[in-house]
Amino acid sequence: MTGAAIFGCRGLELTPEERAFFADVRPWGLILFKRNIDQPGQVRRLTDSFREIVGRGDAPVLIDQEGGRVQRMGPPHWPKYPPGRAYGEAAANDPLTRRELARLGARLIACDLRAVGINVDCVPVLDVPQPGAHAIIGDRAYGGDPETLAVLGRAAAEGLIAGGVLPVIKHIPGHGRANADSHEALPVVAADYDTLSAVDFAPFRALSDMPMAMTAHVVYPAVDGKRPATTSAKVIRSVIREAIGFDGLLMTDDLSMKALSGDFSERAAAALKAGCDVVLHCNGDMAEMQAVAAGIGKLKGRAKRRAEAAMARLAKAPEPLDEGAARLRFAEAFSPAALAVAAGPRVGE
Repeated sequence: MTGAAIFGCRGLELTPEERAFFADVRPWGLILFKRNIDQPGQVRRLTDSFREIVGRGDAPVLIDQEGGRVQRMGPPHWPKYPPGRAYGEAAANDPLTRRELARLGARLIACDLRAVGINVDCVPVLDVPQPGAHAIIGDRAYGGDPETLAVLGRAAAEGLIAGGVLPVIKHIPGHGRANADSHEALPVVAADYDTLSAVDFAPFRALSDMPMAMTAHVVYPAVDGKRPATTSAKVIRSVIREAIGFDGLLMTDDLSMKALSGDFSERAAAALKAGCDVVLHCNGDMAEMQAVAAGIGKLKGRAKRRAEAAMARLAKAPEPLDEGAARLRFAEAFSPAALAVAAGPRVGE
C-alpha cells in the first residue's frame, strides 16, 4: 500500500533512517530542494534509490523548477531560466511568440528534469498578483491578468507534458491577493466571491484539465472564514471541485509552513478530511515526517484513482526535440536585459 504523502529528505542521499521510514510508509512521492542537488549523477542516484525503496518505478519525484527566484537546479550543471514574468514581457505585441517561448522554456526544463529521474514539476504558477499584495508571487506570475496567466500557464504545462514531466498548477484557488507569505503567516483574502471568481479562480478554471494541483494556505472569508483552503472542505468542494471544475490529484502546499496550526499529525489529517488527496511535507525533519505519517493512512478510493489517472498522463517517450537548436532559440529570445527580471519582485508586487 502507498501512503498518502509526498515527503522531502535531508541531503544528497537517503540516510539509513530515511530509507527505513520510506520503506515502512511507502509515500506516494518525494520532493527535492537545493539541499538535495549537487550534480546530475548524484540526483539520478537519489531518485533511483527512492523508487527502489517504495517499489514503484514511476513513483513521483517532484521539484519546484520555475526559473527566476524559484529554481532548485541551476548552474554550473543546469541552465538558469527566467521567471514567469519574463515570458509575459517577451516579444512585445506578439502573443503567439510569447506562448511559444513559455512552452519552449518548460520543454527544456523537462529535458533537464527527466534526465535525472524527476517526473513532476510544480509549475505553472497561476496566481494573479494584485497591487499591494505580498511580494511572494510577484514576478513568478506570467502576467498581471487572468488571460495572460491562462494562456502562458497552459503553454508551460503542455511543454512539460511533451517532455515527459507532469505539471502541478498552483496555488489553487489563488494566492495573488495574499497579504502575507504563507511560509510565515496565515494570509486572509477579503475579496468578495464574484471578484474571486472573475479574477483569481479564472486561470485555474482554464487549466482545470491538468493532472495535479497544489492548494493555497489562504483563508477566503467569502467561502470559509475559519479555515485556509488546504483544510477547508467548503473551499475544496464548492470552489476547487465545483466552481473551478478541477478533478485531478489535489496535493497540499507544504504542511510545515507557519500558515497552518496544530501538530503535524493534525494538519495532515485535517487536509485529507477536507478533501485533499495527498499531503506534502518538505523539510526532511524526521520527527515531523513521522507525525505526518501518523495522520495520513493509505492512498485509497477516489484519491488513489486520481493519483493513477495523473500518472497515466506521463508520456512513454518525450515529444521529439532538436535540443541544441531549441536551446539556441531560447537563448536568442532572452537577452541579459530580459533575464534581469529575475533579480526580484517589483515595487508594489
